Amino acid sequence: LLRELNVHTAFFVDDNLIGNKPCAKNLLKFLKNYQQKNDYQMHFGTEASLNMAQDNELLKLFSEANFKWVFIGIESPDEESLKETKKFQNTREDILTSIRKIYSYGLDIYAGFIIGFDNDTTKTFETQYQFIMKSGIQAAMIGLLTALPKTPLYERLEKEGRLIYKKNYGDNSKLDTNVMPKQMGYKEMISGYKQLHHRLLSNRGIAKRIKNKTRYLRNIANNGEYSVARGLKSLRNFIIHGLIPGKIPRAYHFLRTIPLFKPALIPLVVQDWIIGLSMKDYVDRHFSREFEKVNKIAFGYLKVIENAFRQYLSGGSLELSLNQAKNAAANLSIKIKGVKERKFFFRAGRYLEKILEDTASSVTLHIEELHEARLKHLNKMLKRLSQYGDRIYIRVNEKVKHLVDIDSSVFNLVLVG
Repeated sequence: LLRELNVHTAFFVDDNLIGNKPCAKNLLKFLKNYQQKNDYQMHFGTEASLNMAQDNELLKLFSEANFKWVFIGIESPDEESLKETKKFQNTREDILTSIRKIYSYGLDIYAGFIIGFDNDTTKTFETQYQFIMKSGIQAAMIGLLTALPKTPLYERLEKEGRLIYKKNYGDNSKLDTNVMPKQMGYKEMISGYKQLHHRLLSNRGIAKRIKNKTRYLRNIANNGEYSVARGLKSLRNFIIHGLIPGKIPRAYHFLRTIPLFKPALIPLVVQDWIIGLSMKDYVDRHFSREFEKVNKIAFGYLKVIENAFRQYLSGGSLELSLNQAKNAAANLSIKIKGVKERKFFFRAGRYLEKILEDTASSVTLHIEELHEARLKHLNKMLKRLSQYGDRIYIRVNEKVKHLVDIDSSVFNLVLVG
């Protein structure tokens, strides 16, 4: 029926097609015979676990059944992080060795990665970058760890006080998550995540991955999946919409990825460039829009706060400002200069909690003057905001530092003269 509808590509939707290896091998043997009878008109893709690399018979059957690609949840090249997530099948052999073994059977690899495990630090971004580059994986789908309700991860993080409530948890590819990382600040994680994408999706990054892949990938048979006319149309569109906008630097990097000694891989090279540039376009637009969106929300909150505290602003006991930088979350600056009313701290805590909850913004709290009687109200406000502590910078004037006892393990504390 699919062939009659002129459909020649099918995705076997299964979290792990080889979960039952005997069953998988029977399926692949059937598909091998089917392909031989029907002149290999169909091409397949699926999801599988990395331990497929340790079964030569399985790899051979995948190739003979005309599977072109497989999606693998690699998650992390760090063995401790893999143990943390019980991905023991990814620790049985060096991951790069496994990937190159799969390449040698003519199977391309798409892969999923996660940032934010308990074992992850700021060094993790460089580790992920180096691994993804060496592996040659172009469709590297990197997400931030998110905790879904009613899961063991959610319950554990809730007990540890590391959940950010009402944060997005439906899409782990945004610059946002509901998980507080253990060994780095939330803001550091978001910044590192963004920079990792930009490095991978540069012209050089795309080209280097392609070269590292084609060095190990056996020729993938195309067998007329697309007509010559459709192939030429795709190439034309790629040149117009992909190469030309990137000018000479992109054309240079594209030309150096053409596998002259493996001409059968040229369609795959073009496909990888299309994947890479499509992901780059998404990241450039989505990440920038994400900041524009949250900064617009932050500016709206600033107006609300200004209206709520107009009496303090006009009296000079409070100053407010919002610093907005391109492609970065806004910073709300609040200067407290002798506010006397205790209700101020309750209301301010409520507004700041909302802005931290609904945006990726940070808050800088300048404490220049503080009445000793209001110290307990300040502490109540800070306790309310403690789950966002890594995005709160507290600058305490030297003359009131003896009054203020702020936990520097929770907040970013700076003493000023």
